[in-house]
This record gives sequence, C-alpha cells and structure tokens, in this order.
Amino acid sequence: SFHSLVNFVVCQLFALLTAFWFRLYLHPSKTSPFVRHVVATLLGLYFALFCFGWYALHFLVQSGLTYGIMILTGVEHMHKYCLVVALGYLSFCQITRVYVFDYGMYSADFTGPMMVITQKITSLAFEIHDGKKRMPSLLEYFSYNCNFMGILAGPTSSYNDYIAFIEGTPCRHNKDHQTNGKTNGRHKQDPSPNIEVVRKLATCFFSLMVFLSVCKVFPVERNIDDDFIANTPFYAQVVYLYLSMLTTRPKYYFVWTLADAINNAAGFGFNGYNSDGSPRWDLISNLRITDIEFATSFKMFLDNWNIQTAHWLKRVCYERCPYNPTAATFILSAMWHGAYPGYYLTFLTGIVVTLAARAMRHNVRPYFLGSPSHKLLYDGITWAGTQIAICYTVVPFVLLSVGPSMKFYR
Repeated sequence: SFHSLVNFVVCQLFALLTAFWFRLYLHPSKTSPFVRHVVATLLGLYFALFCFGWYALHFLVQSGLTYGIMILTGVEHMHKYCLVVALGYLSFCQITRVYVFDYGMYSADFTGPMMVITQKITSLAFEIHDGKKRMPSLLEYFSYNCNFMGILAGPTSSYNDYIAFIEGTPCRHNKDHQTNGKTNGRHKQDPSPNIEVVRKLATCFFSLMVFLSVCKVFPVERNIDDDFIANTPFYAQVVYLYLSMLTTRPKYYFVWTLADAINNAAGFGFNGYNSDGSPRWDLISNLRITDIEFATSFKMFLDNWNIQTAHWLKRVCYERCPYNPTAATFILSAMWHGAYPGYYLTFLTGIVVTLAARAMRHNVRPYFLGSPSHKLLYDGITWAGTQIAICYTVVPFVLLSVGPSMKFYR
C-alpha cells in the first residue's frame, strides 16, 4: 500500500543520514566496538518500531529464541534446530499475516525484515557448526541481526564482515592493497564511500521514477484479461508479457540499491580495489542491473538477482543437500519467500526451467562457438529466450494466487 511505501522510504532516508553520522562520529578510530554495537542496535530497533509498530517485537523474539537454541543445543546440531525454528517462526508470521489478517494487500509487511534476519541467523549457525566462528555475545548477535543499516531491507552480510566493520579491523580483502590507503594505528582507513553512495542514490531515483511512471501502463493482470487474450496476436502477447514484467523490476532495484547505499554510507561494503585502483563497494550488493537485463542464461539472471539470498541458499541448502539439490534449493526459496501459492508455482516452474536451460546450454552452445558472429547470434537468441523464460516463470510470483496463475499458464 502507498502509505507503507512512503513510511519505508522515509525510514530508509533517515537511516541514510544516520549512516553518514555513524561513519563520521562513531568511527572505529574514535570509539569502541561496544559503543558502535549498542548504537547500531538501538537505532535499528527504533527504526523498526517506527515502521512496523509493535510487530517489530517479532524481530527480537526470533533472534532471542534462536540465540537460546544456539546455547542449549551445542555445536553438533544447532544449525538444524536454528534453521527449523527461524524458518518455522518466519512461516508462522507469514501465514497469519496473509490468511488471518490481510490476504493480498501488501500492508506494512513486517515479515520482510524477518526474512533477512532468518538468513543471518541460519548462516551464522551453519558457520559456527562448521567451526568457522566462535559463538557471538548476545550484543554482537542482536547487533548483527537488527542493526539500523540492514534491519528494513537487508542485505544479508557475512557475520565476519559485519564484525570487522564494527571493530574497524582491516578485512581479508584489504591485505593485497597495502599501498592504497593510509595506515593509522591499527585502523587502516577505507576510502570514502561518498561517490559510490551518490551513484547508487542516482540509480535509486531513476528506478523509482521508472517504476512510478510505467507500472500503471503495463499492468501484469492484463496478461490474463479475456479481451486481451482474444484480440491480441500471440507474438504481441509475448512482447506485452516481457514489458509488463520489466516494469515490476525497478521496485526491487530501488529497495535493494538504497539498502546498499545506506550500508556503504556507514562504511560497510568496501571490497578492495579494481585493477585500475578505483575502490569497489560491492561486498554486500544485492544485484547487478545490467547483468540482469542483458542476461543470456537463466543461471546468469539468477546469479545477479538477489545475490545475497542466492549465496545463503547455496550455503545452507545447495552445497549440503545429499539428494536433488536443485529442487531442494528452489523449494526452500519458496518457503522462505512466504505463504502465497504463487511463490510455490514460480519456484516449481523454476526447477524445470533450470534443468532445461542446463541441458540446452550443454548440448547446443558448442555449435555456436566457431566464430564471433555465430556467438553473437547465439547470445541474441538466448537473451530473448532467457527473458521470456524468466517472465513465464515469475508471473505467479506477481499474481500471488493459484487461479490467475493457472489461467496464465493455460
């Protein structure tokens, strides 16, 4: 709904201003990790209360429950219990929100932040289980889950990267670049993120303008309108399908790029330097827009869309599932996304499309690698094929319910 969107944007803009203040006045060289943890956590909870009212208590309950489980169950089994409890609690909230209170209306969706917290809890539990981490203190745990930079829209970051950011210790990616940065005691200065933040804010603004101006021009629902189906030739239906799905994406570009900019403004997200010496601020970026729009394979699209969630699915499911990992990963993704049947239709379709795309690439691509012109032709055809396949797969995700989705598939 419009009101909750405005609420969210106002909150995120406040978070952006706060992030600049946090970087300048609570820099690791000026204050202790303890103060940074406390301030980041309290601000996060304040923003959550402002945006979601008392529903924000779910964030604390979910975090508190799983911390208790980590302490009680021990390293051997904690990752399984944490996955079941965190995902179960998230699902309970999603189901009650959709079916008990408010079906189909995107009111202020307090389960959005819980989706990110679920990823953080489970990633951390799996890493402790694997022996890559020590158990965090309660403050560190809440700070990681509920800090003001990531509470409203993520993205999920690795626990080690977050702690290195709070403590101001040079991360693993700085060690090759001793020359590019002034050393100051133990706090090697990261470069200023300001240029990158401005660039990302420009992307946000552009995405929002595109979304507001075209989302009403190509409604997704028209794809299943009887008059439209009866009176439109098939090729035009396919073109309309592509345009209607194209106009749903800028909303995500806006939300995720803004979230990334907030983290960067606070000084989080530095990822070393490019070969030309320019700083990279993509450590926790959630998408690469050009790679999405020009993707020539289903995999390339998915690898550049919601990147941090893809990393999470890979870590907790794909790399560990002994039996049919592709299907298991898509089903976990559907469960994590929520209680609408359309999500399950999309991810079940996604399994089949992924397997088909792999087979096609494996068997057909070799014939086209002979000359640059053949390769270009192949890229053109696969770009169109990929975009249509994506559109076909994600229509139920947008329509949410079974009836309209099956009508579209028919």
